[in-house]
Amino acid sequence: MSAFALKHDPYNLIIAGVGGQGNVMTSRTIGNMLSELGLFVTIGDTFGASQRGGSVMSHLRISVTACYSPQIPKGGAHMVVSMEPSETIRVLRDYGNPAVQVITNTRPLYPIAVIAGRASYPNSAKMEKWIGEISAKTWYLNATAEAMKIGPPALGNVIMAGALAGTGELPLQRDVFASIIATRYPPEQARQNLAAYDFGARYVAAAAI
Repeated sequence: MSAFALKHDPYNLIIAGVGGQGNVMTSRTIGNMLSELGLFVTIGDTFGASQRGGSVMSHLRISVTACYSPQIPKGGAHMVVSMEPSETIRVLRDYGNPAVQVITNTRPLYPIAVIAGRASYPNSAKMEKWIGEISAKTWYLNATAEAMKIGPPALGNVIMAGALAGTGELPLQRDVFASIIATRYPPEQARQNLAAYDFGARYVAAAAI
């Protein structure tokens, strides 16, 4: 039994993005961090028509007392963490509600149809307006650009995990994250991951001031 209480039980977290961005690995890292604290975590993944370039979404259902089915009910998300802004809107359309909170990367990843000129992509101002209208609270950050100041762009996922920790919505602890990455990466990569995680947490903390 975990010593931690949750604001909602189960707490329904969605991590979204585009195939190839690495958000599935992020969902596993967050799940492992919470499991280390004795929480029950069930993860379910859905993939678009093409795993690389298609929509990718992980549902995490987190509980103090029991394992739940991996599918979050429609309209039932408590938090959405998205690596791509148009994917944020796609997820909120089905799983949003007046109380949902959102952390979204602002760097777009254009689909092939947009690159080929067969479709248009909404501008950032429009997307932020739409997201703000269908969520209770939203944090916007260009995690991709900030990641490249630290190391590879894939660290954007780690920044988003740190940002989630910074909201205080879930008991994501820095020492647990540090312990997990120390077993996965050589020292320099582990240092970069920790720097990215810390940046995300600080960004959200600063936004709350």
